[in-house]
Order: sequence, then structure tokens, then C-alpha cells
Amino acid sequence: MVYIVDSFGALYQESTEFLIKKAKEILKTKEVGIHAHNNQQLAFANSIEAIIHNANYVDGTVYGLGRAAGNCPLELLIGFLKNPKFDIRPILDLISKEFIPLREKMEWGYIIPYAITGMLDEHPKAAMELRGGPKKENYREFYDSLAGADLD
Repeated sequence: MVYIVDSFGALYQESTEFLIKKAKEILKTKEVGIHAHNNQQLAFANSIEAIIHNANYVDGTVYGLGRAAGNCPLELLIGFLKNPKFDIRPILDLISKEFIPLREKMEWGYIIPYAITGMLDEHPKAAMELRGGPKKENYREFYDSLAGADLD
């Protein structure tokens, strides 16, 4: 088993397609999967792209729960697959009863600092540090610090 892992949430459709095809070409006897982070809100799209190019495993988490921007939402994958053996209703109940209240206590999912790290192909640890500091909403300064820009 080989996973394509987008830890920075920086992959786009073309990169996902290339990596899945290359892995399948080189590792002919291995199953291929994807683990996508949602920094740019592309985890679901990239997971679908991987499925289209014959990835056999796709990671997803309920309500996209995961480090920083989170992962591909499992409920979206189940809805996409439209397989009658998968019942989305218990997952929707779990989201309503447990994950919505949990989201009030913990931060994960798409927010601008994670989008910036994804755009710049940077590890999200810088965004996580920003979110824990006094300037957590100063997005322009954060962008400029990562991009090496001083454009004032």
C-alpha cells in the first residue's frame, strides 16, 4: 500500500493526477491511496481526482476533523460514492450531536491562515502558531512573512 499524502494541502488536480498515475506506474503491485488536507478546500476534489485515476484507498474524517485545516470530509465521500451499502444518516446524526458542539471548542477546518500555507506550499505549523498568538487575525502580515514580501 502506498499513499499520496498532501500534508500541506497544496496539491491541485493536475498534481494529484500526476502523482497517482506515477505511483501506479512505478509500483504496479501496490495499492494506491490518497490522504488529503483541506487547506485550500481541495481535499474532496483531490480525493475524487485520485478515485478517477484508480486510487483504491481514500482517507476521510467525519466533518473533516483533522490537524489544522482538517482532512477530506467523510460525509462528502459517502455522498459521492452513492453506494447503497453506505448509510450516511448515522454520520449526519454524529455530526449534529457531537461534531457541531466540538467545533465550538476546537478549531479545525478552512480558515485564511491555512489557505495561505496551502497556497505557498508551506507546512501549516506556521498558521497553527499564528492562531495561538496575539495577532491571529492579521492575515496580510502573515502572508507577507511567509511569502517574503514587503510590498507596502
